[in-house]
Amino acid sequence: MEKIASFTINHLDLLRGIYVSRIDYVSDNPITTYDIRMKQPNVEPVMNTAEIHTIEHLGATFLRNHPVKRDEVIYFGPMGCRTGFYLLLKGNASSREILPLVEEMFAFIAQFHGEVPGATARDCGNYFDINLPMARFEARKYLSEILTVIKEENLVYPTT
Repeated sequence: MEKIASFTINHLDLLRGIYVSRIDYVSDNPITTYDIRMKQPNVEPVMNTAEIHTIEHLGATFLRNHPVKRDEVIYFGPMGCRTGFYLLLKGNASSREILPLVEEMFAFIAQFHGEVPGATARDCGNYFDINLPMARFEARKYLSEILTVIKEENLVYPTT
């Protein structure tokens, strides 16, 4: 069986950052999948499910309510390896072009106070698994250590 594209990336050399993972087409319309890598694979401890779940709720809410980009958002959700998230958007913008949106989203999460949207028994299948303080911590860490000082090596997949 042929490996899927995301398993061909050398995770030993992959840094934290934002990467174009793939571009698919639906009726000639591009849909770009972005790899929002918050943890260096196989080096840093992964995130726990509670903070991932919280980032997912806050990130999806932010993106789907964004005044400019809301109609481009297809999906925002966690990676199974718990090192980051996938963001799917209409179009084929580069990682650098979506950097302002991702920075804005993580700033929103880092500063969020109050009830996490959708974190009720009625709205979520596992509403007890929420950790806002850790989600805020992880968002601040990614924002300050990667997004606000991003380099080219954090925007383009390694080629080795």
